Amino acid sequence: MINYHPDQHMLSLHAKGELPLSMSIAISAHAEFCQHCQQQLDQMTIAMSEQQFESAVAPQFANSKDNDQLDSLLSQLLNSTLDTLAAEQPTNIDKTEDNSVNIKGQHYTLPRAFRNQINASWQGIGKVSRLRLDTGEPQARASLLHIAANGEIPEHTHKGAELTLLLAGEFSDCYNTYKPGDFMLLDKAHQHSPKTIDGCLCYTVVDAPLYFTKGISKLLNPIGDLIY
Repeated sequence: MINYHPDQHMLSLHAKGELPLSMSIAISAHAEFCQHCQQQLDQMTIAMSEQQFESAVAPQFANSKDNDQLDSLLSQLLNSTLDTLAAEQPTNIDKTEDNSVNIKGQHYTLPRAFRNQINASWQGIGKVSRLRLDTGEPQARASLLHIAANGEIPEHTHKGAELTLLLAGEFSDCYNTYKPGDFMLLDKAHQHSPKTIDGCLCYTVVDAPLYFTKGISKLLNPIGDLIY
């Protein structure tokens, strides 16, 4: 069961096409896991289409008879939109495209939102590996993050925002245990050390370096701007 979701404001910005690519990928991928959020996005898209249609056509209809015609035309448009949404479900997707990654002997099929984004190689040390995604944003760093079984990220807080979408496996921290589809947004008010028993794959976006708070990992803080 998915317990963590993007809020209404983020969903609305995504539906309007106003989010940067790194965040838009996260919302789209989450919606592939979460039917509830996908339905909300569909409803927002239809509502915005209705508003745009009314603002463009309504001035041409001045009396009640014309309004009846407008209502009929609008109903036809909305029905057509719903039919289009239904027709654009995954059954029409080209299955020949490879939408998966392999890391440390594990094979993961990714949400469709990552299609055409995987064009780099894994880097890392120990049980933690990272694959950078190029979203064309100067500040945000988007990555696939893999933590092997019994691995963890050293305890840290955040100089900026950190978005994590769990794609496969599980991990836990001092706040909760997370399952695929969970969407978490943390900031400098949060301090945690994610751990996994069986291994996990996440999508992460950060806009500033992490700040490590314990142990030898604190030695990385002076060069945080170079490695985040």
